[in-house]
Amino acid sequence: MTQIPESELILNKDGSVYHLNLLPSDLAPIVINVGDPDRVAMVSAYFDQIKVKKQKREFISHTGSYKGKSMTVLSTGIGTDNIDIVYNELDALVNIDLPTRTIKKELSKLYLVRIGTSGSLQEDIPVDSFVCSEYGLGLDGLLNFYKLENDDYEESIIQAFRKHYPSNGILAQPYISKGSERLIDLLSPEMHKGITASCSGFYAPQMRQLRLEPARMDMIERLSSFRFESERITNFEMETGAMYGLAKLLGHHCCSANVIVANRIAQQYSADAEAAMHKLIKMVLDRLASL
Repeated sequence: MTQIPESELILNKDGSVYHLNLLPSDLAPIVINVGDPDRVAMVSAYFDQIKVKKQKREFISHTGSYKGKSMTVLSTGIGTDNIDIVYNELDALVNIDLPTRTIKKELSKLYLVRIGTSGSLQEDIPVDSFVCSEYGLGLDGLLNFYKLENDDYEESIIQAFRKHYPSNGILAQPYISKGSERLIDLLSPEMHKGITASCSGFYAPQMRQLRLEPARMDMIERLSSFRFESERITNFEMETGAMYGLAKLLGHHCCSANVIVANRIAQQYSADAEAAMHKLIKMVLDRLASL
């Protein structure tokens, strides 16, 4: 029985995991991830009851129930670097015996669902519509630090994309991973589906220019024009690629559902993104309650 060193699995004085400040008993098997800490209360306002409220840094957690189904809503903050922390610590809560720092013999699967905002990369996916991500395409490089293996179809997609969108020796090597088919089937009705690209920033990494010029000016065109068989890149944001890759490696179900708040092709922005977000939250909660 190999014990994980204290320097690798850091725990707080009460035995909770370091960044999330959660104990195993604080976590439900269904975990809703939101980027914005303020969105935690927006989601948990729909709960029947809230049993646990905890916060450390940008990581706010509410655990309760919705229509009798136990759920946790947890803010991740922005970016795939935060997802690296959140998903490893969520897995530790269910699959590592924290007092002994040993991996459990029987592993558990979490249902991890992102409810977020995103920008459309296709003119026919309008603002205030919803996208369910079939694949997460990482442009940030995080999963290159892990041994992520692709099936034949994923490998074909990523090889085609690397040719279509070369790194030019300055960008991270892109990676790809598919989401949970069970969750996609459950959540995707009435939503657009496709590949969601995850970027390492909001401005130049998404080809926004204020005072600094992006290193490549063809990003939007390259992403929106990519095709592989029936697949296309529908939208981009800053977390899904890492979520799908880490969830796959750790053995959890994962799905990302996004409100389109901006259409980068039509250059439009939502007039009432908050109302669209409330609609998506209620839709996702109702569907997760049937798990």
